[in-house]
Amino acid sequence: MPLLEAFANRKGPLRASEVQPEVLHFLNSGQLETVNLTEWLAVDHYRLLTAILVETDGQRHVDTLLPGMERIKGLAVTKAIPTVAEGWLALFQTISQQERNAIFHRLSAHRSDSVRCWAAYIVGLEPSGLEQKLEGIRHFAADHHFGVREIAWMAVRDAISRELKQAISLLEKWVWDEDANIRRFAVEATRPRGVWARHIAELKEHPEQALPLLEPLKSDHSKYVQDSVANWLNDAAKSQPDWVSEICRKWLEGCDDRSTKRIAARAQRSLKNG
Repeated sequence: MPLLEAFANRKGPLRASEVQPEVLHFLNSGQLETVNLTEWLAVDHYRLLTAILVETDGQRHVDTLLPGMERIKGLAVTKAIPTVAEGWLALFQTISQQERNAIFHRLSAHRSDSVRCWAAYIVGLEPSGLEQKLEGIRHFAADHHFGVREIAWMAVRDAISRELKQAISLLEKWVWDEDANIRRFAVEATRPRGVWARHIAELKEHPEQALPLLEPLKSDHSKYVQDSVANWLNDAAKSQPDWVSEICRKWLEGCDDRSTKRIAARAQRSLKNG
């Protein structure tokens, strides 16, 4: 069995020091997906970019893009990914629309989850309206890989914060989608505090604005979605504890749904510990 195939079904290590050198090589050359957070954080995005540039266009754009990317060495992954996306966007300004579309398609469909993360952030950073950004990010919000899904909401978080009312209106349709990843995105992208993201002050003070996204999911069958709804409310409880308590009380009143009970319990975990 070829070495690459031998690592395809591996279990990810708990510590970065335990990532096998061969696995790290395949990750940094874009030949493998990461399988857990430890590997995802261990990817060297400068080495990966070098490999992808050669793979994508030979050496043609290496001299244009790569020198400006020296600054990503040593950056945290959540900083490196948008920086690489900025580099691609700068390159796109120098080439034809046809070539730009071809490169973006290759990035967004790449076998490497880290490369698809770059593509998601390109969508988030390019100058376009919120509706267009959400249409573009939907593909990544539904990705099978956890890392791409997380980067997807992070990529459009600022745009959502700037146009919150429109964002909630547009995302109302998402919470009825058959795909749990899409439903979860609508909630995670609007969390008042979030993870690895700026807070949304308006939702910290007025969380009721997001009820059109939360109410339809209060009995969702997916634990992935349940956890997101509960985490959203737990965020809100840190600034509006009485509101969260009242919402959970209303949801539980006359309700025997296990999903709703689970969400309510997890949503109030900080209140119980306070």
